[in-house]
Amino acid sequence: MEILQQRSTTAQVWQAAEEFIRLFHMENAGAGDPRARLAAVRAELADTGTYVHTAEELVHGARVAWRNSNRCIGRLYWNSLRVRDRRGLTDADTIAAECFDHLREATNGGRVRPTITVFAPEAPDRPGPVIWSEQLVRYAGYGDHPSITVGDSRNAPLTEALLRLGWSGGAGTPFDLLPLVVQGVDDKPRWFDTPADAVLEVPIDHPEGDGWADWGLRWHAVPAISNMCLEIGGVHYPAAPFNGWYMGTEIGARNLADTDRYNLLPAVARRLGLDTSSDRSLWKDRALVELNRAVLHSFDRAGVTIADHHSESRRFLSHMEREERKGREVGADWSWIVPPISGAATPVFHRTYEDRPSTTAYVHHPGAQERAQGRDLV
Repeated sequence: MEILQQRSTTAQVWQAAEEFIRLFHMENAGAGDPRARLAAVRAELADTGTYVHTAEELVHGARVAWRNSNRCIGRLYWNSLRVRDRRGLTDADTIAAECFDHLREATNGGRVRPTITVFAPEAPDRPGPVIWSEQLVRYAGYGDHPSITVGDSRNAPLTEALLRLGWSGGAGTPFDLLPLVVQGVDDKPRWFDTPADAVLEVPIDHPEGDGWADWGLRWHAVPAISNMCLEIGGVHYPAAPFNGWYMGTEIGARNLADTDRYNLLPAVARRLGLDTSSDRSLWKDRALVELNRAVLHSFDRAGVTIADHHSESRRFLSHMEREERKGREVGADWSWIVPPISGAATPVFHRTYEDRPSTTAYVHHPGAQERAQGRDLV
């Protein structure tokens, strides 16, 4: 499958490169005057059509890309991002192995560390490697009908494609780990079984008990996005998995609750003995709160890093204030920053934001979402 993106012109790359190099030198006191570096970049661009970031530029660029992520509420910690430089790797086998090492290091025994692993960039004469999987950890979705799915319905198309490709499937539980799908340079996409020791999972129980543990609910500790492209100053790194840590609502109000995911609200309502005959009883709202309580309680009990939406909302406003004091404007997408539960009870709800584009950012390139669903995999 052709995965080369539409190429930027040399002039476009230079414009983005100049903006980033000047930013790097302005924000790193020891970098000195940028003129010599700009001249070197311009000469390299004229000679090869691209340029190579220094190790320091790569680290700062990855962190700035997080700082610029308009849909992320957790950006207060942008400068703590750990950057694993693996730009020399282009083949699927070593990339997959490094992705699993990324998970082990980021998990950190439950004290989750924001981490990115950067693989080879695109070049004028070849594409870069890509990771088809949406996240490094995903659960399978089995089922012959959309309304009868065991596992994560979102991943049913990818699961079906992997089964056709030769994956034997898991044990048939709602939480079977899917293989990781990686496409190296000049290679076809291939799948790699996810080692159990690379994934820390948290059993989900309720603080009042009530038999929740009998359901066997669980969720993985590290949300590592893997199908977005890291763009730094005109250079594209299409394989650059990165993670922060979970906010509880991502699991309790979306992954486990959405009707096109695990759709657990009816089961939770029955467990709580709620009246589900009418939406006016607000049974969905009450079940949603208890499901989110269960997630936060379970991660805390397991000693795994997780944020709650009230605390993270306050921290985001602290991030905005800190950035504004430094003369930097903060972009944000309101629909992503406001939590999916109790939005009006959080301070991020009561203001507007500007969705600001940037040339140093994490972006979905065309085809990324389709690849994550396994299209054209077989």
